[in-house]
Amino acid sequence: MNPFDLIQGFLERAEGHLPSPERLAAEFLKSIEPLGFRNFACCSHVDPFHPPREAVMLHNYPQGWVRTFSDARLYEIDPVLERAQSHLLPFFWDTALRPESLTGPQRTLLADAAGYGLTHGYTIPLHLSWLPGTLRASCSVIPDGERVDSESYVVVEVLAIYLYLFASRIQAPWLTPARVLLTQRERGCLALVAQGKEDWSIGRLMGLGTSTAHYHIEHLKRRLGVSTRPQAVAQALMTGQLTFAELARRIGAEVTDAGIDPAPPDLHR
Repeated sequence: MNPFDLIQGFLERAEGHLPSPERLAAEFLKSIEPLGFRNFACCSHVDPFHPPREAVMLHNYPQGWVRTFSDARLYEIDPVLERAQSHLLPFFWDTALRPESLTGPQRTLLADAAGYGLTHGYTIPLHLSWLPGTLRASCSVIPDGERVDSESYVVVEVLAIYLYLFASRIQAPWLTPARVLLTQRERGCLALVAQGKEDWSIGRLMGLGTSTAHYHIEHLKRRLGVSTRPQAVAQALMTGQLTFAELARRIGAEVTDAGIDPAPPDLHR
């Protein structure tokens, strides 16, 4: 299946009617299975059995592991959650969570999770959850085999962000940020930020100097009341002033290119 069609299919099924969280989870799983993933957890970083009302808690992890995770309060020490809360970029567990950098209980946690088949994971910190008043969250996916194409990880990032966006609108519609009307130029700059463009590229594409493009983006961040570019993109998405159509089109083009760069955009400035 063409990755762009896969993304569009998920969006159409999710946007066609307001689904329940359970339906969203089922549609997400249906979308990621062709990409080579069998388990996922798109969750706020809280107790999975006693989450706050506004928490997002969508997953298909084994119930035995979820019960252990809750009873032993492992969400308080989970190194995956810790890294997702301190880093903006997605990461592979195998390379980011080196045993020598973990505590004894954290190493035990990962070993126990592996006993349930939760290993070799890939985690996407969800920037939407960094907005004021929301709970930090991330989405982890578990591959179904040793080999998953690099473009599948790019596509699953887009799907994960959409999944969390839809789920958070269901769980906590009152947390949607106040709408700040963007100018056409600000929308254009922000759309390019969402595509991972640097100030020089943004200026060139918008007919601006590099310093002018930088000024517009910094001014936009102040208007939105956020401190980072991912948060600006997230807030524009939450208020409907920016869609993932531009990003999805870029992903759809890139994943069919043999020279794809699987690294996610560096937006953490």
